[in-house]
Amino acid sequence: MVRLEDYDYDLPKEMIAQEVFRPRDHCKLLVLRDGIEHKKFFEVVDYFDEGDVLVLNETKVSAAKLVGQKSTGGKVEVILTGEKDGVYEGRIKGSKIKEGTELVFGDLKGVVVKRDNDIFFIKFDNKLDKKNLIVPTPPYVKKEVPEEDYQTVYAKEEGSLAAPTAGLHFTEELLEKIKAKGVKIAKIKLDISYETFLPVRDIESHSTGKEAFEIDAKNAAIINSGKIIAVGTTVVKCLESADWENRKVLPSKGVSEIFIKPGHEFKSDIKAMITNFHLPKSSLLLLAAAYAGRERILAAYEEAVRKNYRFYSLGDAMMIFKQKII
Repeated sequence: MVRLEDYDYDLPKEMIAQEVFRPRDHCKLLVLRDGIEHKKFFEVVDYFDEGDVLVLNETKVSAAKLVGQKSTGGKVEVILTGEKDGVYEGRIKGSKIKEGTELVFGDLKGVVVKRDNDIFFIKFDNKLDKKNLIVPTPPYVKKEVPEEDYQTVYAKEEGSLAAPTAGLHFTEELLEKIKAKGVKIAKIKLDISYETFLPVRDIESHSTGKEAFEIDAKNAAIINSGKIIAVGTTVVKCLESADWENRKVLPSKGVSEIFIKPGHEFKSDIKAMITNFHLPKSSLLLLAAAYAGRERILAAYEEAVRKNYRFYSLGDAMMIFKQKII
């Protein structure tokens, strides 16, 4: 039985990164292989072999956040998560908003027409304009983050409410160096849901949300041609949500609701995973532990705290090699 309390760890608040590292690829990199190695991210190229396949999630963070106020005063922040028949679904920071509450966002006005627990339904008086919307950033980031800092250099099509943060460390130059080593690059798409930020209260009932994903035929062929280096938990989720046949991934498209936790039997054979350092007791830490092993991942986190690594979405990275079964 997987116990949530077994995936807790102590982290000083000052180690939660509030801005990206510059240059992107000069942040710290913890390599978890037979032991632990401490590197700079640009040195990741040394861990690739010719013929490996680097798999990237090319989703882009959508401008989906509104900042305004209630008509009676008081700041309000809304993250829009969907729309149907002119009514928008969203999450509102703070839980005191009631049905009928009027909201003002500059020249745009809206009213909360329905509330379903933590989900709010809002009708606006005018069509939403891009000028009203900004890119949302994680709730634990208190500083304003420039939009370009919260997008990967290869982001292509909007659809996510969070960045695939393992990819934030790559630069165009680093990707070229990796390709020059004979590494192939495959691109998939998984749109990250708001639920990625929600705490896990109960492992058995937790939902990671609904996330649209796609692997086209061209990229499926690339993935099947070498050993996989997955950039981020979202790539792992996409691969595990796809259809497989005879150890080969098939072109796949659908909606993923997968929650990968310790005990999960992986369909994909991932040589290594690049990821950030995740929140205690979070679904993403559980995924990393499912891949790396609980004791191994928590020992690495303990070492990262000792070495003053920067944690969470804007923080440093780790490269986890698949544990060898002896």
